[in-house]
Amino acid sequence: MIQDIFPHHFDNHYDSLKKPDKNSRILYFSDENLLLCPGIDPFPRQEELPAGKVTYLFTMDSTAYFLANENPSHIPAGALYFPVKKLRFHSRLVQKDIFIAWTALQIVRWMRDNQFCGSCGEKTIPSPLERALLCPHCGRTIYPRLNPAIIAGVTWNDKLLLTRYADHHISFYALIAGFTEIGETLEGTVRREVKEETGLSVKNIRYYKSQPWASASDILAGFFCEVDGNPHITRDPAELSEAFWAEKKDIILQPDDYSLTNEMMRVFKEGQI
Repeated sequence: MIQDIFPHHFDNHYDSLKKPDKNSRILYFSDENLLLCPGIDPFPRQEELPAGKVTYLFTMDSTAYFLANENPSHIPAGALYFPVKKLRFHSRLVQKDIFIAWTALQIVRWMRDNQFCGSCGEKTIPSPLERALLCPHCGRTIYPRLNPAIIAGVTWNDKLLLTRYADHHISFYALIAGFTEIGETLEGTVRREVKEETGLSVKNIRYYKSQPWASASDILAGFFCEVDGNPHITRDPAELSEAFWAEKKDIILQPDDYSLTNEMMRVFKEGQI
């Protein structure tokens, strides 16, 4: 999955006093597009493209990454802004780089969306102690938001329920997924989402694995479960364009191995579940 970057080590410990050195990488965002440079490392070093005011993000191995708070005065030859959401399909980037970009975008979105206090409207400031934003007027502390969501691998008679989202821009197959609502357990989310999208009832809900999914600020929890009763699918057309039972030999995996969804499809296809 996208976070499986061993032997690299990701350290998200926050340090408000950390300053860039000549080898630090500077991430320049324009909306949700990230500046990529030609060469082996797509992210410019501080000495290559110096930034003024920066915000410390995290460290990968021994390299610190910072967010540039202003656009560069010039763009190096061959550099371009590329949509972060499409980086997983960028042939030149390795998995570590895509994980860095996605995680940085999640922090950038949080900072952008909380420039002002939601309680009193005052402009927020960074906390000197932790990764948080503070309201100097009412004292509110705003932490990065994570959205809990589930992935459900629904099985019946050695078959797996495959779906395709109603969003036709996404061409590959997936599993049932959805966000957890207020007052709901993760297992309750599995039951509700499966019922709402396919009309199926499920039982024997078993936790499989979790994954951060930065493009939607998710923390995903994967579960396998079995159909309880009638296996007839009643598809919700607003959510899904397809929903069907697939035998192992007929399961078509996604084009990369970054997602929890794809791993769950793969382990079922290979008989590991």
